[in-house]
Amino acid sequence: MTERPLPPFDTARLDRLMQDAGVDVLIASSKHNIQYLLGNYSFFMFEAMDAIGLSRYLPLLVYPAGRPDLAFYVANANERFEEELNRFWVPEVVAKSRGSVDAMHLALGGLAERGLTPGALAVETGFLPADAWACLRTGLPATQTVDAVTILEELRAVKQPWELDLLRAASEGVVDAMQATFEQLRPGMTKNDAVAILRREEIARGLTWEYCLITAGQSLNRAPSTQVLEAQDILSLDSGGNVQGYLGDLCRMGTLSAPSAELEDALAAIEAVQQAARVPLRAGVAGRTPFDAVADLLARPREGSFSFVVHGVGLITHEAPRLMDDGPIPYPAPHRDRPLEAGMVLSVETTWQHPRLGFIKLEDTVAITETGCAAYGDTARGWNLPG
Repeated sequence: MTERPLPPFDTARLDRLMQDAGVDVLIASSKHNIQYLLGNYSFFMFEAMDAIGLSRYLPLLVYPAGRPDLAFYVANANERFEEELNRFWVPEVVAKSRGSVDAMHLALGGLAERGLTPGALAVETGFLPADAWACLRTGLPATQTVDAVTILEELRAVKQPWELDLLRAASEGVVDAMQATFEQLRPGMTKNDAVAILRREEIARGLTWEYCLITAGQSLNRAPSTQVLEAQDILSLDSGGNVQGYLGDLCRMGTLSAPSAELEDALAAIEAVQQAARVPLRAGVAGRTPFDAVADLLARPREGSFSFVVHGVGLITHEAPRLMDDGPIPYPAPHRDRPLEAGMVLSVETTWQHPRLGFIKLEDTVAITETGCAAYGDTARGWNLPG
């Protein structure tokens, strides 16, 4: 008999996080956390869309605190093919579900078979359909429920070496694709044309395309559109593309003609902030450190709006460590006063929305190490020109 793989994550860390949250059982249901808990696994049949019939694909990984030997995975019936390939570490795979309600019924049945009646249960409230939630509450009316999202974020916050490799590959692929795109741009093309080229270049490099925020000229509008590119325009490409789910999220600048001295100075001011933020980064410093490092630079008077953001990145954009509670995405900042750990990955971004020059931004990805930080995809930082 083929032995099952070992759990691909730190079960002791998850047990501690669950104990701190006061929960006995955790049920993961989001695609990204299922992928993480199952060792970078995603079911090929639903990679593009969840809907099927009158319901949706709903994978559920049930993990009792301190008992990985009792964990089980509720899967779509067709995932039996994956089970035959020994893809799962969990002791039991229940590959019988066809929708969201029957998946939850199978999860409740699995708990009952194991004699588990949790006093407190953690579920991903933002990633659990209403009908599955109603089924859960009916089946366990006396059980307290808490949100599992922050527990699982903390588990994923420190990346393993293979995760760092994927983040590096995604970042380098995105920036390389951006350089290739800038080389092909010409006056008379549209923003839609630019995004189509970038999409093609990312896919050619093995990335899964996600999005591109794009500006052109003096406009601050970041949506792809039929706006025509003019010879004097500057452009920003802020794109996300992933490798096996791990996101490359970076921004680079280009111009269709030689940049003016004022444009060179503006991008240099942004670069100064980006580099200053990196200098003190290393394992052990507080999460607020990059903000303290750039405070004087940000305080200088400038035209328009000048902003600085740092957020965690991994399987999703804006994940732990969460360092700011006044950024563009609303969430608390529990890691601001806690030490950064080696293996945490940060997106560092400085944006200048200039009333005359337009939208100017650099966004970088850096991984915390014991002695500093490692930047991924750290090229094409100046004004990129057409070939």
